[in-house]
Amino acid sequence: MNTFVTGATGLLGGNLVRLLIAQGHTVKALVRSQEKARKLFGTTQGITFVQGDMEDVGKFSDALEGCDILFHTAAYFREYYGAGDDHWHRLEAINITGTMQLLDAAERAGIRKTIYVSSSGVIGKRTDGQPGDESTPPNGLSLDNLYFRSKVIGEERVAEFVKTHEMPVVLILPTWMYGPYDAAPTGAGQLVQNFLRGNLAAAFPGGSMVVDARDVAQAMMTAVECGKSGERYIIGGEFRTIAEIAAMLSQVTGMPGPRLTLPRPAALAFGWVNQQIARLTGGEPLITVEAVRTIGSNVNVRSDKAIRELNVRFRPFDETIRDTVAWMRQHMA
Repeated sequence: MNTFVTGATGLLGGNLVRLLIAQGHTVKALVRSQEKARKLFGTTQGITFVQGDMEDVGKFSDALEGCDILFHTAAYFREYYGAGDDHWHRLEAINITGTMQLLDAAERAGIRKTIYVSSSGVIGKRTDGQPGDESTPPNGLSLDNLYFRSKVIGEERVAEFVKTHEMPVVLILPTWMYGPYDAAPTGAGQLVQNFLRGNLAAAFPGGSMVVDARDVAQAMMTAVECGKSGERYIIGGEFRTIAEIAAMLSQVTGMPGPRLTLPRPAALAFGWVNQQIARLTGGEPLITVEAVRTIGSNVNVRSDKAIRELNVRFRPFDETIRDTVAWMRQHMA
């Protein structure tokens, strides 16, 4: 296949590009910085870097010509969990408006199928305590969290698109991704880095479904042939608490883990203080209030549909942690 990958230097996009190249496909990789991309991918053959930004799709849309498949992994996400409060305008511009402009451009360019990455955060928490699935509507956290809300609206727009356009679009909903090549890093990568630097003095309450980005990338590739247009597929992995992840990091690295887990009020206060310090210093907080709220919600989902229709398989999470730690130790500044 001749493919186009947005968000190519991100955790998921980077692993997807490597998987595509390893399986003999060519990649046009949308990147904001060619210098960063060359540093990340080195001399890997089969990649053409396309410099551009999802806030101005028109400037790179011509590069979609000649491609068969669009993999849309780019999203405004990491910065939302950093310092600052006014994020909605960029969340809307990139995750909603930019996405729809990209789909229109892809269809005009003759793309035969798009694999669009949403988020399992659009799945609400069920009142009966059972794990949610693709039929579970958004509620609570899905609408209060601005990033998740942008994905809820984005999915609604995609659903409208497939009703009135010919190009098929398959939706992939990953949970909290970990894995190597997390150069930005994401929140998961930052957690690992904080642990390796000895900055994780205490865990905070709650947990999340966790998944290896490489398993999500493989699911996206399988979705090209097996995914149905307009259908959503949760790529979930397994549920782990922050305390369990810290314990696994301790086991893999031989380093001591945090000795206590903060109660929720203390964790929220800690997040707030970190955000204020980040605003004053211009740095990034170790943890934010929004991150504490999200993890503390303990949302659980199931991947039965993806396992059945996309033949999704999940590697053991301790393998993911080992590979993530190994990569971080080699590439941390």
